Amino acid sequence: MPQTPNRSRAGLGRNRAVLFLFALLSGIVLLSLPTPLAAQQASLEVLVLDQGTAAPLVGTEVILANSDLGLRSAATTNAQGKARFSSLSTAGKYRVSVAETATAYGIDSGELSLRANFDRSVTLSLAPKETLTGEIVVTEGVGVAQINTINAEVSASLRQVEIDNLPVEGRDITRALYRLPNVTQATGFYPEAPNVSINGANSLFANYMLDGLDNNENFLGGQKFAAPVGFISDITVLTNNYSTEFGRTGNGVINLTSRSGGNTLHGEAFYLSRPGPSLDSASPFAQRDLSGNQVKDGFRRNQGGLSLGGAIAKDRTFYFLNAETTRDDKDNLLNSPALGVSTTVPGTNDFTYLSGRLDQRWNDGLHSTFRLNVGQVGIERQGGGLDGGVTFPSAGNTQDRNSLLAAANNSWVGREWLSESNVQFSRFRWNYADPQNPASPQVAVLDPREQTIAVLGHPGYVFNDLEESWQLQQKVSLSRERHTWKAGVELLSSDFGLRGGGNPNGNYTVKLNPAQLAALRARNLGAGLSINDIPSNVQVLDYNIEIQPGSFGKRQEISSLYVEDLFSVSSRLNLTLGLRYDYDNLSAGGAKDGDKNNLAPRFNFNYQLNEKSAIRGGFGIFYDKILYSIYSDALQQNSTSAGFRTQIEQLIARGILPRDTDLSRIFNNGNLSADFNRGVTYLQGPRPDLSQREQIVSNELRILNPNGYDNPYTQQASLGYQLQLDRKTLFYVDLVSARSYDLFRLRDLNAPAPYPIDPNHVVVRTSAQADATRPVAVRPGGARNIVVTETGGRSNYEGLSLNLVKDKGGDRWSYRLSYTLSRLRNDTEDINFRAQDSNRFGDEQGPSINDRRHVINALLFLAPLPDLTVSLAALIQSGQPINRIPNARLYGTTDLNGDGRSFGDAYVGNSDRSPGERRNSDRLPWSKTLDLGLQYRPPFFGRRFEVRADVFNVTNAVNLSGYSNNSTQSNQIQIGPKGSGITRKNAGPPRQFQFGLRYSF
Repeated sequence: MPQTPNRSRAGLGRNRAVLFLFALLSGIVLLSLPTPLAAQQASLEVLVLDQGTAAPLVGTEVILANSDLGLRSAATTNAQGKARFSSLSTAGKYRVSVAETATAYGIDSGELSLRANFDRSVTLSLAPKETLTGEIVVTEGVGVAQINTINAEVSASLRQVEIDNLPVEGRDITRALYRLPNVTQATGFYPEAPNVSINGANSLFANYMLDGLDNNENFLGGQKFAAPVGFISDITVLTNNYSTEFGRTGNGVINLTSRSGGNTLHGEAFYLSRPGPSLDSASPFAQRDLSGNQVKDGFRRNQGGLSLGGAIAKDRTFYFLNAETTRDDKDNLLNSPALGVSTTVPGTNDFTYLSGRLDQRWNDGLHSTFRLNVGQVGIERQGGGLDGGVTFPSAGNTQDRNSLLAAANNSWVGREWLSESNVQFSRFRWNYADPQNPASPQVAVLDPREQTIAVLGHPGYVFNDLEESWQLQQKVSLSRERHTWKAGVELLSSDFGLRGGGNPNGNYTVKLNPAQLAALRARNLGAGLSINDIPSNVQVLDYNIEIQPGSFGKRQEISSLYVEDLFSVSSRLNLTLGLRYDYDNLSAGGAKDGDKNNLAPRFNFNYQLNEKSAIRGGFGIFYDKILYSIYSDALQQNSTSAGFRTQIEQLIARGILPRDTDLSRIFNNGNLSADFNRGVTYLQGPRPDLSQREQIVSNELRILNPNGYDNPYTQQASLGYQLQLDRKTLFYVDLVSARSYDLFRLRDLNAPAPYPIDPNHVVVRTSAQADATRPVAVRPGGARNIVVTETGGRSNYEGLSLNLVKDKGGDRWSYRLSYTLSRLRNDTEDINFRAQDSNRFGDEQGPSINDRRHVINALLFLAPLPDLTVSLAALIQSGQPINRIPNARLYGTTDLNGDGRSFGDAYVGNSDRSPGERRNSDRLPWSKTLDLGLQYRPPFFGRRFEVRADVFNVTNAVNLSGYSNNSTQSNQIQIGPKGSGITRKNAGPPRQFQFGLRYSF
């Protein structure tokens, strides 16, 4: 029976039009104000050389033009042959040219695209005249295959044309990111975890930016607004050694540049379809939808959208609008033989993204931009299961991930200086389980044999997070002779509120007797079974209720300062020296003061050996922010009970916690559930009673760290070489080293004594035996495990990346080839990582969950006919690590040391490892995937109409590794020692098809 639409999604359709109109009207109103608002800026440095002698040409006039914006500007080369254009909008296409002179032919760069917050370099070589006549030489454009002569930033980009041609599932930007070097698909620790890893690191710590402004879901990580392909003109991943302008991560930066309008009306309308199992190859394993959640039978996807860009006032005011919506149809099987129920339960996922951008040129020195992004996402859990389940639709729920970004940016440009002021408000609502029946208890129904035959009423828990953030940026730069100084100040202030915990309406476990079961089955209620259909005299085996429902919040404020000098030593050598400082107030934790010594010096050089080659390198320190979930977990899983306070006082007395611990700073009245296993009448369970917290013994409680938290940091060094093989082909190699310190991990302050396991004679320690060795006794109101987040982890990364890139130009082909050889080892994997035995983190050193030794990425774009484009994308990767855990059939448990942690994700230390095995001691086999994209533009439509077909995993390879995955479902956790085989629990997507129609103008 179809499920009643969730109340949070019922109004989604009618809200879309309202939100889109709001985006447009808000921008128009703001641009009508007398105070200008802004522009996302880039800079361009042009080096003019004599082609014959390679000497810099002094006093040469360079013309910069952008017909899309009606822009024309001139600059004269200095003593080093360089001309610089600052504070350029990312809108439209640029050209730089030098006019013909009496002694040299002129030259035109062709079209140039700029991305947000980037200094781009172009070298123009003027050919001397052999006669007195000639004309400007027009090149074929300067694409991504061009040598960087400015700095040592290790990065890679995809332009709009490449994004459009790539076979990308669901027009999802993240599916294009792993086509770039040093970026791979990630194994995360929950379904919705961000799905790309940079340099093998945890995907939570990549920094997502949109036009240089924060786009991070700051509770855990990943994108706040999942920008769709139709709104993006450039994707750039900064992996190492980037400018001091970028911070708040010790990992990489993913910076997206939004599309903009221009003098010419342009846009597109598209429809995209994933037919699903009707055409896809069969697989016994579930796949993941765009949100990271598993889907299987009956999965279909339909997408549609449109965009429109143009000018409100020619050469002055430009707009770009984009709207995209996706609907996934997915079927689950509700299968409860005891109740005679076997039916399909349909469900949907809805993704809607609305975006608008307005650009204003007030005059040649004053530019502004306003951008608004609205995302509404509803991921339905309709009941049933992929292969059958007993959760009925009454217990269904929807995961909401709704976002809003509103950014205003303004730049003033003088002769030698510029000032840029940016402000952004963002909002993110993450309701992990918005219930169909919010006032209902949950009821788990057991048959007479105590097998679960139905789950009714409520998801059984609450997780509803709201994040509201303000970001302020002020940047200034000054160019004088050989120096370009840059300085900035930034504040990111985020207010968090989380309502979480168990079900405040109570969770019942009930057992039917044979007569009750027979009567209930005879009623033939099907999928409509509800809690009110269960007999009132049913036996209640257990009743659990949240006794301390509450909302937990804190404002996180990150203040940043940076200065940087780009010193042009000569026409060939650039040095960049910078210093950044960040302070994160959450670093105080349970201490009085936070981490205030986060000074991050950065240095790099770029030396142009000749017109076609350069070497580059540098060193820098990069600090991470404190993930809010670390602070939130310490609030939510905390307690103010007398028993817990006594345990903490005993830990202080034993020197396990500091003598000067301020108890008023480390406690919080967190969530707590009470459990009753007798004397409860069905649907008449007792209401919450706070006095019960003094009797409850928790398996685990947390406190804020009385020492505070050190911001994790990374020391990065790089050395690279670039060679311009010809005007359209670039080869470059980068060698990178990254040493990370003070990484997040969990320490159990009340851990049992160490218990090494002899692999040749395994003796299991019981929980009682382990508890007897804990530093302080377990008592009512307290906990067995008393946990604190500490910042003491380490990781070491080394990588070598070889790249060959060819732009299309006037040819019929282009390509991008990359090979990365790397290694990442660490002693902590995630914010919830703990040592398997008594905080012995030294024993945890091993390969990272996302460590890949070899990655080969190849993109080839062919145009065998003027109207046909063929795109091939190959990805070959060596296998990811396997974590080997004990065989419970042999030992009776996976908790060999008795510390009570045999549950949950084995990758974060909740399970012991197979005796004799170290962490991640084994490897999965290599993975090999080939994707194909075909685009055809029928000539009778003037090449504006496009028919597209994408085939993912053309060879239908069965890959056990190398695809975006959730660690609890992956093949990376295996039972038994190394060499005992691999049980296939999951596999990468089989051959899948996607079809599209697009009309562009």
